[in-house]
Amino acid sequence: MAIRNRFAELHDEITAWRRDLHRHPELMFDVHRTAGVVAEKLREFGCDDVVTGIGKTGVVGVIHGQKSASGRTVGLRADMDALPIEETTGAEYASETIGKMHACGHDGHTAMLLGAAKYLAETRNFDGDVVVIFQPAEEGGGGGREMVNEGVIENFDIDEVYGMHNWPGMDVGQFSIRSGPFFAAADLVEIEITGRGGHAAKPQEVVDPTVAACNVVLALQSIVSRSVDPIKQAVVSITSFQTSSTAFNVIPEKVTLKGTVRTLDRDVQDTVESRLKEIATHTAAAYGTEAKVDYRRNYPSMSNHPDETEYAAEAARRVAGACHDEPPTMGGEDFAFLLNARPGAYILTGNGDSAKVHSPGYDFNDDAIPVGCSYWVELAESRLPLAK
Repeated sequence: MAIRNRFAELHDEITAWRRDLHRHPELMFDVHRTAGVVAEKLREFGCDDVVTGIGKTGVVGVIHGQKSASGRTVGLRADMDALPIEETTGAEYASETIGKMHACGHDGHTAMLLGAAKYLAETRNFDGDVVVIFQPAEEGGGGGREMVNEGVIENFDIDEVYGMHNWPGMDVGQFSIRSGPFFAAADLVEIEITGRGGHAAKPQEVVDPTVAACNVVLALQSIVSRSVDPIKQAVVSITSFQTSSTAFNVIPEKVTLKGTVRTLDRDVQDTVESRLKEIATHTAAAYGTEAKVDYRRNYPSMSNHPDETEYAAEAARRVAGACHDEPPTMGGEDFAFLLNARPGAYILTGNGDSAKVHSPGYDFNDDAIPVGCSYWVELAESRLPLAK
């Protein structure tokens, strides 16, 4: 494995950064402490420009190479936000904030990109500019969309952009990637079903929205099995069922369903949205109730660009000796907004035999730090090579 020697030297220091971030998790766009730490370190490293407040709390660092003859700029992105989960790891550096934790490894992603930025600012062994992007609100807030809308691509003249995520179950030191659709579009669904409430002992006098809602949930499961091509992939998950009553003897007036739809293909996405609205409204009507459907297209499907996928895979092979093919996942990833704005690719790196992401027992594996840092540097230098 071709780990840069400098990252063996910096391993303890970068690990300390990561564990400090882990102790102080912040959610969505409210990552003020994290963004402050990132900006301070980028200035300490000697980045040529450090810009804060992009996408509300995003941070960008610019590092000029030894030469600028190429006129090209490569963007490297990490996410900074945590999740509203109570940590159960028992680690000595566990979250100090009740109900919040880094359950997806964004603390590790931020630390690895900071480590790479320190190295790149020291060596500048490239021709052009490297822009390091630290993004808030990946976990549902669309921080990538906000940073793109506020000009992170155009204002820094980024030509291509890359992202990375740790992957539990894959050995530390390994990488995997795929060209084309990789992560699913993540849509949000809210269905409000209204009937006529009343006494639970007199159901004949009411129009019960709970019965209608139960049948809507079951009927929606037919979309994937009967409306989507079996060769293609889709997920319809209703994850919340809430009534307007909390009493044992009251039939509620309203039931609210919430859930998510995941698709990789735009035509499948259109089909699922259309069928979901039809099934919800007509099933509710069959029980004498009314359904209002709010279907929100949130994160688009994240699709790697072919050439950039190979560039990323080759950099990973130089670091790890191999880069494996990865099947698509139905998880969402708002790096999709950056890939819709510029060519690029997103790669996975092993986190070992850890708990799964979004689990209260998850923790980023610090052994992955030198691997991830080395990958970032290899990618930047190979995409912006100095003339021989």
